[in-house]
Amino acid sequence: MITEPAARKMFSLGDAGREFLRHPSPWLIGATLVAALTARIVVGDWQITDAIVPVAMLALFPFFEWLIHVFVLHWRPKRLGAVTIDPLLAREHRAHHRDPRSVPLIFIPWKSLVTWVLPLTVVVGLFAFPRLGMGLTYLVCIGTLGLLYEWTHYLIHSDYKPKTRVYRAIWRNHRHHHFKNEHYWFTVTSSGTADRVLGTYPDPGTVQNSPTAKNLHAQAV
Repeated sequence: MITEPAARKMFSLGDAGREFLRHPSPWLIGATLVAALTARIVVGDWQITDAIVPVAMLALFPFFEWLIHVFVLHWRPKRLGAVTIDPLLAREHRAHHRDPRSVPLIFIPWKSLVTWVLPLTVVVGLFAFPRLGMGLTYLVCIGTLGLLYEWTHYLIHSDYKPKTRVYRAIWRNHRHHHFKNEHYWFTVTSSGTADRVLGTYPDPGTVQNSPTAKNLHAQAV
């Protein structure tokens, strides 16, 4: 039987915000967002496509979360000759499943952000779009969504109790992933949007508790 850990009785949004800002990933993503927003204002060249970018990204972001969660964070270590391919993001995520209440493990590892996640994101923004302004709009949007992801993921694993219907649904969706069955409920910032489309949003009452929810890729006994 998989049970959820006990929470502190008094933990406000203010408490959550102060803890959130003690960790490096919000600052790294935030700095990227501020730089992108400043550059976007300086460059100007506003066009209708700049309005299309955020709409498209809002629609696609749950699917992006799902893909990253399934294929990167839940990556199984693979042997290639004498080398084991096991990225830091996957290793940290396995540790996060083992101890969902460990606050540092909730956040995107800062080493991954600095070495490739943020640099790759900036390269995409600067070179994958037909206009610089449009690429900077993309960077502003992905920075905003990145902060939203970090905040939502942190808040779900904190002792803050859901007080709205929308957040309660998001909270419950991700808690099912950690404390019921790790093979379902992969979205984080929404209540199963991509999961519903991609077939990983079953009725929780029909899903058995997984013996490997806290020990990813272990052999079930």
